Formats: sequence, C-alpha cells, structure tokens
Amino acid sequence: MSGRVLIVEDESLVAMLVEDCLVDMGYEVVGPAGTVDAALGLVEQTTFDVAVLDVNLAGTQSFPVAEALEARGIPYLFLTGYDKFSIPESFRHRYGLQKPFRMRALKDALDTLQRDRSGAGAPAEQPALRQ
Repeated sequence: MSGRVLIVEDESLVAMLVEDCLVDMGYEVVGPAGTVDAALGLVEQTTFDVAVLDVNLAGTQSFPVAEALEARGIPYLFLTGYDKFSIPESFRHRYGLQKPFRMRALKDALDTLQRDRSGAGAPAEQPALRQ
C-alpha cells in the first residue's frame, strides 16, 4: 500500500530517516512537524491518509495532535521510546512501535492502518503493531 503519511517527530535525524524510508516504500510524506502547534496546523490544513506520532516533542506530549486526528477519523500510531503502559489508556489502542524499530515493521503497521481506516483503527493486538 501507499498513501500520504504525516510525520510528527522532533528529532530531525529520526524524522529524516523515517521520511527517506517511507519515500523509498512508495509513501508521500507530509511534514515532518516537530512541535504540537506545527502538527496541528498540518492536521487542519493538509490531507493525508495516516500519521505517525512521537509522544514526546521536546518536552511536550503529542496527545493534542492525537485528539485532533481522532476527531477527524484519521488513523495514526505512536512511534516512541515509551512503552505501551506509559501512554494514557485512552490512546493505548494506537500504540504502534517502540524506538528503535525496523522500517519493515513501520510499513506493515501503516498498511494495517490503511486497511482498517474505515473502522476505529488497528488495535494494538494486531501483530504488525506489537513489534
């Protein structure tokens, strides 16, 4: 699968690596956004199919971005150094991959999100999202 992916990541090297890999996999990248405000601006002003969010953006949590995505019905997942239980329970269904992760696992997780877009999103119990 392919599509447009919003990257929300404050570490420029990580953002560039994810962006390059997604482009190589056939995705079009929106962003990256390194702050909550920048990400919210992109959520409001651009179109994309799925999003990947780092939880901690320079000391600010990205949960307002997750809430905006939920309100618009846009599937997303967290790419984070935190474990699943460090994320508030209301967002755990979107826990995706813990850093460091393999790019193939990211592609599988994004493909799952796109397939499940018509529903509530991919639950954390799906194998592609537990890696």
